[in-house]
Amino acid sequence: MTTHMIGVGTALPPVAVPQARAAEMLGELLPEGDRRARSAAALFRRTGVRSRHSVLAEVDGAGKVHQTFFPLRDPLGPGTAARMSAYCELAPGLAAEAARAALADAGPEAGQAASITHLVTVSCTGFGAPGVDRRLIDDLGLSPSVERTNVGFMGCHGALNGLRVARAFVEADPRARVLLVAVELSSLHVQPGGGEGQVVANALFADGAAALVLGSEPAGRAWPVRACGSRLFPASEALMSWQVGDHGFDISLSAQVPDAIEGALMPWFGEWLGESGLRVEDVASWAVHPGGPRIVDSVQSVLGLAADDVEVSREILAELGNMSSPTVLFILKRLMERGARRPCVAMAFGPGLFAEVALFV
Repeated sequence: MTTHMIGVGTALPPVAVPQARAAEMLGELLPEGDRRARSAAALFRRTGVRSRHSVLAEVDGAGKVHQTFFPLRDPLGPGTAARMSAYCELAPGLAAEAARAALADAGPEAGQAASITHLVTVSCTGFGAPGVDRRLIDDLGLSPSVERTNVGFMGCHGALNGLRVARAFVEADPRARVLLVAVELSSLHVQPGGGEGQVVANALFADGAAALVLGSEPAGRAWPVRACGSRLFPASEALMSWQVGDHGFDISLSAQVPDAIEGALMPWFGEWLGESGLRVEDVASWAVHPGGPRIVDSVQSVLGLAADDVEVSREILAELGNMSSPTVLFILKRLMERGARRPCVAMAFGPGLFAEVALFV
């Protein structure tokens, strides 16, 4: 039984924050004259990000982007309970917008909300019960008997974990039609007074949502899902972590992550591709999650890819930042819109350090 990706949709908060203004806004949260504001501004310029969207961003009467959620000159910011309250208020609407777009993309028959048998939600930036899944059932008009699964707290590769779950549902029952929705509100977890890894996160992460419709029967421009894979890199546990803290979620991010990827992705990835009768050079298009510019550099280097192969990954990073789990789906959507050839590999990395991959043929 083959699983097909038959619809894809994305959604963004309405206000885009230019990267220079994002650096200024972070400085406004630090004590007056704090030297960290200057060093953070320099880091923001090196990320490859030009703008990002945030559910917290507003535009005042003079056209200036600002926010009111984080108190000014307070390096700690709101407590975790306040941030989770904002997540529960703001995430469902963004998730529903992406889901509607995916259903519309699937077409008038495959995209009927009533035809969805399974709902898979993905997020690592917020929790609540009833949660996003419950709101989606109401907002989209899904069946009250839809079978729900939540993929939580798995980081930037969470959408590929969700894809694996969705694929298993379809392979177990060819009548299944799965709606996969990934939503992240990373801007809720800005920590102005955090350590080096947190400053990097402040400079990269953004908000967004993306959704897929999957089923056994191809429809429209369907992409078959041939395989999914996962790999734990050796001696990497301390390189990246994501933990619940008192003032939002705390990220630990080592500068050695790109080196770890470059040192351990092969030969495993080549062997995984070989199980489908392919070599790296047979892959026609790539959706590499841009955790940061150096991560894209490392994947490009170790796999011997051309600049064109990772062009869309760099475009999404520049235009929208790192939205965590939805990002790789944004890249897949743009590849599909541009008529990208297959086979296509989607790849992302997360705490552990793990790599998650998917092959579309």
